[in-house]
Amino acid sequence: MPLALWALTISAFAIGTTEFVIVGLIPTIAADLGVSLPSAGLLVSLYALGVAFGAPLLTALTGRLPRKSLLLGLMALFTVGNLLAWLAPGYATLVAARVLTGLAHGVFFSIGSTIATSLVDKDKAARAIATMFSGLTVALVSGVPLGTFIGQHLGWRATFLAVAALGVLAMLASARFVPQRLAHTPPASVLAQLGVLKQARLLLVYAMTAVGYGGSFIAFTYLAPMLEQITGFQASAVGLVMLAYGLSVAVGNIWGGRLADKLGPIAALQRIFALLALVLLVLSVTATNPWLMVLTVLAWGAVAFGNVAGLQVYVVQQAERFSPTAVDVASGLNIAAFNLGIAGGAWSGGLIVDSIGLAHTPWIGALVVLGALALTTLSGRLDARDPQRPSRPASKPLLQTH
Repeated sequence: MPLALWALTISAFAIGTTEFVIVGLIPTIAADLGVSLPSAGLLVSLYALGVAFGAPLLTALTGRLPRKSLLLGLMALFTVGNLLAWLAPGYATLVAARVLTGLAHGVFFSIGSTIATSLVDKDKAARAIATMFSGLTVALVSGVPLGTFIGQHLGWRATFLAVAALGVLAMLASARFVPQRLAHTPPASVLAQLGVLKQARLLLVYAMTAVGYGGSFIAFTYLAPMLEQITGFQASAVGLVMLAYGLSVAVGNIWGGRLADKLGPIAALQRIFALLALVLLVLSVTATNPWLMVLTVLAWGAVAFGNVAGLQVYVVQQAERFSPTAVDVASGLNIAAFNLGIAGGAWSGGLIVDSIGLAHTPWIGALVVLGALALTTLSGRLDARDPQRPSRPASKPLLQTH
C-alpha cells in the first residue's frame, strides 16, 4: 500500500479520536465549565449533526476543487477546530469548535474513499478503503482511551491539544505523500442527493441505522458518568474501561462483517440488534458492580458496532434495486443516518439524565434498539415478498461507519 494511503489512515485516526474521546471526558468538562451532564452530552450531538448535515452539502459545494487541496484544507479546519476547543473560554466556544470539527469530519470521509481508491489498482480498491477506515477502529482501541487518560490527568483541554497535534501530523503526511493530481468525478448536486430520499425502501434502511445507533448512544454518551457515579470507579479508571470497550469493538467489527457475509445482512442485523438490546438491559442490572460492569461493557463493545457492515451492505443492495444511478449517494446518506442516530441518542440521553437519572439510560436505550430490530424484520419481510430481493454479498463488506 502506498504511503499516501497511510497518510489518510492517520487522518482517520485523528478524526475518530476527536469524535469519540468526548464520551470519556463528559464529567470532566461538565465540572470544569460549570454545565450539566446533559449540556456536556450535547457536544456529542452537535458534532454528529455537523457530520450528518455537513457531509452532503459541503461535499457537493467543494466537488470541483482539487482533491489534495481540499484534503489539506479539511485537515487544517480539523486542526483549527481542536485548537479552538483547547483554547475555549467557555461552553459556547466549545460547542462552536465541535460543530466546526464535525464539518471537516463529514467531508473528509466523503472524499477519502475516492482518494484511497485512486491510489491503487482497481483490484485493491476495497482493501485501500478498508485500510483507511481502520484508522477509526484503531482510534477506538488506542486514541480514545489515551485521550481520556490525558484528559483525566492533565485536563480535558490537553486532550484537544494532543488531537490538534495529530491533525498537524496528518496534514504534513498528506502534503508530503498524497499526489498533487488526483482524478475525480464531481459528486452529485445536493438536489440529486436528496432525490434518494424519495425511495421509501431506502428510508426504511436509514431508519434502521438511525434508530439502532440512537438506542446505543442513549447510554454510551453517558458511560463515563455511569462508571463514576453508579459503578463507583475513580475517574482515572475510566480510560482503562474505554480501552476494554475499544478492543471489544475491534473484535465485534470483524465478527459482524463475517456474520453478514455468512447469513446475509437482514439475518445478521436481527441477531446483532437483539444482542445489543439484551446487553443494554443487562447493563441496567450490572452497573452497580465493578466487575460485572466491565464484563457487560466488553459484551456491549462486541455488538455495538457489529451492525455497521450489515447496514452498509444492505443499503447498497437496496440502492442497486431502487436507485441504481445513485448508489454512492445512498451509501453516503447512510453515514449521515449513523450520525443522526448518534446525535438523537446523545440528546435523548441528556433528557433522560435530566429527568429521571443516569441509571435509566441503558434500559430505555434497549427499548429503542428493539425498535430497530422491528424495522429490520419489517424490511426483511418486504424483501421476502419481492421475487427479486437482494442477494447475499459476494465479498466481505467494508467495516466502520464514519
